[in-house]
Amino acid sequence: MKTTKYSDPLVIAIFTLTLVSPIFGQTPTINVMAPAQLNLMPVPASVQIQTGRLPITSSFNVAVKNYTDDRLGTGVARMVRRLAGRTVLTLTTDLATDEGAATLVVQCERAGEIIPSVSENESYSLEINDRQARLVAPTVVGALRGLETFLQLLQGDRDGFYVPAIRIQDQPRFPWRGLLIDVARHYEPIEVLKRNLDAMAAVKLNVFHWHLTEDQGFRVESKKFPQLHLLGSDGLFYTQDQVREIIAYARDRGIRVMPEFDIPGHSTSWLVAYPELGSAPGPYKIERGAGIFEPALDPTRELTYKFLDGFLGEMSALFPDAYIHIGGDENEGKQWDRNPRIQAFMKEKGLKDNHALQAYFNQRNLKLAGTKYSIRIFLKTPSFNPGAGLHRWQTPPGRATTEFSRRVITSILFFRLLNITWRIQFRRMPRFRRKRRNIFSAAKPPCGASG
Repeated sequence: MKTTKYSDPLVIAIFTLTLVSPIFGQTPTINVMAPAQLNLMPVPASVQIQTGRLPITSSFNVAVKNYTDDRLGTGVARMVRRLAGRTVLTLTTDLATDEGAATLVVQCERAGEIIPSVSENESYSLEINDRQARLVAPTVVGALRGLETFLQLLQGDRDGFYVPAIRIQDQPRFPWRGLLIDVARHYEPIEVLKRNLDAMAAVKLNVFHWHLTEDQGFRVESKKFPQLHLLGSDGLFYTQDQVREIIAYARDRGIRVMPEFDIPGHSTSWLVAYPELGSAPGPYKIERGAGIFEPALDPTRELTYKFLDGFLGEMSALFPDAYIHIGGDENEGKQWDRNPRIQAFMKEKGLKDNHALQAYFNQRNLKLAGTKYSIRIFLKTPSFNPGAGLHRWQTPPGRATTEFSRRVITSILFFRLLNITWRIQFRRMPRFRRKRRNIFSAAKPPCGASG
């Protein structure tokens, strides 16, 4: 018999730059308002408080119906270990064979998707009385979300630990609920990333946005272009085996992994390795400070697109998610302005300004990604590019938000200090308080306003 008496895993988020969505949880429609002491995060879509409570004792066990996915068994065992840590009870992680005698019954209708997607069903229902708890979900991912809610319901008093009698119906308001971790400016060890993934799972975030390249570093191994990580990382990068390890760890928790390779700006680390891709002669050096820097890929040379063809092909094989983010923000185009050949190209193509040139660059990459590698691209650029998703960061809603419809990720809050409460963060952002009603009032809200 496997028993556990472990303490809770550390799930404190440690990172230098974080972009999170403006709303952490679902917008609730609560039939009976849950008391504050329930501390459910995010608040479920529907909560009905019942009379009674289910004791949590050393005899606690879990039975699983329709066991179709290994993630369910490991997810149950993980929840039991955390429950043991919080209650200091010795609990078994073996699944119960007698459903009638189990404390918690988990029923899953079908396995989850092999490659998690934005359309995966994450809904679940949880019903608890004084005899048993029953969690029902269409997919394994929904069951994982319900297990987190069950754990959050844990309470204790002088009589012992328990979960209150309750009925919960839950599904996310937004299918894209993400956390960005910038490892390019500040490298983070694998174990730190895993702790962050644990924290994401605890509050039902489902997209790990892995910001891997910047002026300050190139953090992923490329076997096709090894100079990228050998010269652009100071030796701090993730091997492809480590990338696969993180993807598997995230999938076990119902989390997608979307990589970001920031181009054409924020690309100094690329040009340290391959200066011929730049819009100005090299050599280049990795940036050691913060700021917006001039180096940018040359969008007028076929060499650039041949290189990106090979690189995107390699990365699309490594990262199974349907989306790759190519950044696109904060390119001031100063190198483009000073390059006579680039200016002549713009005149020849009828590109009136740098925004138009960047839109041209984006469209070339979109065509390459979509037709050759069957991947979709997200951008943080204001240039309108049909076919791309838009990551709207710290800009008011407007034409782009409307025209991109449900292909918009909204990341309005920019947290640098995580020890500051959300109330203080919001107090410093009057623009967001004015705009937030417009952002989320549409009948079909943006898919990425993580919720």
